[in-house]
Amino acid sequence: MASIDMDAFAADWIAAWNSHDLNRIIAHYGSDIVFLSPIAEKLMGNGKVAGLDRLRRYWTAGLASQTDLKFELLHVLRGHECLTILYRNHKQQIVAETLEFDGDGKIQRAFACYQLEQG
Repeated sequence: MASIDMDAFAADWIAAWNSHDLNRIIAHYGSDIVFLSPIAEKLMGNGKVAGLDRLRRYWTAGLASQTDLKFELLHVLRGHECLTILYRNHKQQIVAETLEFDGDGKIQRAFACYQLEQG
C-alpha cells in the first residue's frame, strides 16, 4: 500500500464513477474481486458479487438505471492495505466503501455501506 497515493486513488475512483465510464471504473478492480453491497442484494438476490465479469454485469445495469449518479468525496480513511472512501451520492446518502488491495494495487475486496434513509 505504500506505493499507492490513497488520496489520488480516491479522487480518481470518484472521477471514474462520475464519468459513468464502466471501463474506467472497472480498471480499479482485480479479476478476483469480491464486492459486498446491500444494493446488490436487492438487485441481484445476493449481496455478494464475485468476479470481474459478474461485477461488470451488475454495474452495467446499475449505471443504466441511475443516469443521474454522482459522488461527492467527503473523506479518505487509511487502513492497512485498504482505505475507506466516504462520499455523498446523488440521493444525498452518505456512503462508505472500504477497498482492500492486492499486491498489484487493484481492489480485491470491497464493502459498500449506506446511510439508512430517513423515513
